Amino acid sequence: MSLTILVRVALASLARHRLRSALTTFGIAIGIAATLCTVALGEGSAAAIHEDLLSLGENLLWVQASVIRAGGVRDRAGGTAATLTAEDAVAIVREVPEIRRCTPQVDSPIHVTRGNQNWQTTYRGVSPDYLEVRKWTVESGASFTENDVQTRNKVCLIGRTVADMVFGEENPVGQSVRVGAAPFTVAGVLRAKGQSSGGVDQDDFILLPYTTAIVNLRRTRSIEDIMCSAASPDAMEAAKEHLTALLRERHRRLPGQEDDFSLRTDDDALRIREETARTTGWMLSAVALVSLLVGGVGVMNIMLVSVTERTREIGLRMAIGAREGQVRSQFLVESFVLGMLGGGLGLAIGFGGSRALTQALGWPMLISMRAVFVAVGFACGVGVVFGYYPAYRASALDPIEALRSE
Repeated sequence: MSLTILVRVALASLARHRLRSALTTFGIAIGIAATLCTVALGEGSAAAIHEDLLSLGENLLWVQASVIRAGGVRDRAGGTAATLTAEDAVAIVREVPEIRRCTPQVDSPIHVTRGNQNWQTTYRGVSPDYLEVRKWTVESGASFTENDVQTRNKVCLIGRTVADMVFGEENPVGQSVRVGAAPFTVAGVLRAKGQSSGGVDQDDFILLPYTTAIVNLRRTRSIEDIMCSAASPDAMEAAKEHLTALLRERHRRLPGQEDDFSLRTDDDALRIREETARTTGWMLSAVALVSLLVGGVGVMNIMLVSVTERTREIGLRMAIGAREGQVRSQFLVESFVLGMLGGGLGLAIGFGGSRALTQALGWPMLISMRAVFVAVGFACGVGVVFGYYPAYRASALDPIEALRSE
């Protein structure tokens, strides 16, 4: 008997019991849909975190000022307690060959006003290299220059959120805005990056020359952070080592003394979060696959009932020459068709559910082809595995006893 005929017979048999077949198919579909949605959530979260990784900048090293307080506890330093200076950033670029560029950074909350519009945001005092370190571009206008840093010009770049809240529909470029108590000229508007995967608005800030921020807003030479970009991923470890040695020497840290700064790479933390999100998604999908096993039990149940109901039919087939393998194949194809139908329906529900969750809750959902192949393959496997025993029972029937069955 050809495969085409087997499939036609299987479909005809399942059609005779539509409700029973539909419920069994739906059980498999629910398992497939649950698996796809959980995998989509894990993959989507990992993709969002990866976008955060790209938005941080390339090969980013972040040096933070810190002091050792009583009991050996290390804190981030603030105000005059900080030991990092802008000269440290200059020395890092000059003396650490693995570092391509650096920018000092000072930041604090600030009130921005223009006419009757005002907005509470954060300023960041940086150098022009900040845009290269963070892989940010200016959407309109232009960035401030190294000359602005040297002359402490009161110019700024504003994020898209600040532009919308303070200027509305107007073009901010070239206009004046008050940052704290000082008037600044808007040199440009930064390209929007949107929210991070943690829900933080990445466009709600303004950039100033760090010298201007130190003199007009901070009134101290110390800075909290230095953001550096290494020449390549392979240079990261050497850059950390050489940068640490340089800063210890400049800060006169004796052997055995704690560093008065801390060095971290946010991309490492994000990569761990990315892998964790993906792994969690696959673990949740493994739990969701349990519902497929429940669907498999339903397949076995319906096929056992089918064998019992069709005992005389099986006996007649075997009496006119059907071999055990042919009978077994017939019931295996029926269970396989149930799995395929459940898999197809589950794909439709999974894709629809993922899209609905994305629109309703704003969660990132991403269904990969690998997840689709795994889910469908598992559905078909469930149909075959749980259909084998009923198929074996059907093929093992004695034709004479089967023909006597009522």
